[in-house]
Amino acid sequence: MTGFGSRGKLLGAVLTVAILASCGNSTSEQVRRGKIPMETFTAEQIFERGEFELARNKPEDAGYFFSEIERLYPYSEWTKRGLIMQAFSYHKAEDYEQSRAAAQRFMDFYPADDDAAYAQYLLALTYYDQIDEVGRDQKLTFEALQELRKVIETYPDSEYANAAKLKFDLAFDHLASKEMEVGRFYLRRGHFAAAISRFRIVVEDFQTTTQTPEALHRLVEAYLSLGLTDEAQTAGAILGHNYQSTEWYEDSYGLLTAEGLFPKEEGSSWLSQIYRQTVRGDWL
Repeated sequence: MTGFGSRGKLLGAVLTVAILASCGNSTSEQVRRGKIPMETFTAEQIFERGEFELARNKPEDAGYFFSEIERLYPYSEWTKRGLIMQAFSYHKAEDYEQSRAAAQRFMDFYPADDDAAYAQYLLALTYYDQIDEVGRDQKLTFEALQELRKVIETYPDSEYANAAKLKFDLAFDHLASKEMEVGRFYLRRGHFAAAISRFRIVVEDFQTTTQTPEALHRLVEAYLSLGLTDEAQTAGAILGHNYQSTEWYEDSYGLLTAEGLFPKEEGSSWLSQIYRQTVRGDWL
């Protein structure tokens, strides 16, 4: 009897795999219509079906199967595994809303789990991966920064912390790029005061980004256009001290010397304060 029982279980497993594999010849929509009742399969079998869909590059279908585990077996150990795979699958399918929701549920239900860091990272990516153009609304960028910061601060020793830091810096640079784009727009149209306000934001709030050297050069341009030579020279001095090897310093130096001026701190503007802090180290 024991041998027959084992053979019976093996036969059942083979039949289950055959039925599940046969779905691969149709679409998952047929499964959703009930042609193959999902309730007849175990959580493990549905999980394997989700993996099968991922293997054949059908992440949206995979997400559906992983979500069915959550629906049919809410207290199963497979539910936890299926939930993180659901978040991964929907993210791969670029269904960011469902991916985000699944990742958030995982963190809500399993905050101490080893995969919680990955869930938070996936949630951050649902915002980060939608940042594509400088000219778009920057709300997504702010959301990405907020969620990436959570990965860095909450899971500093996780394998995702370094990747989150890199993406955080890139997203931060993206915001600075937006300010530069608007500032250049105003500068081209001769709205120098408006341009200066944008470049000042970059210099003061985004000084660690790659946009800072150009922002300082544009300040030299704008201030010279307004006849504010003290500010122009001070911007050039900061640029020369921190970014002397860049083309932006070379261009600023040329603009200043053409007016009989040189990069040096002059006056008592906001730039003079930055000069004293960054060059002299006077913070008080």
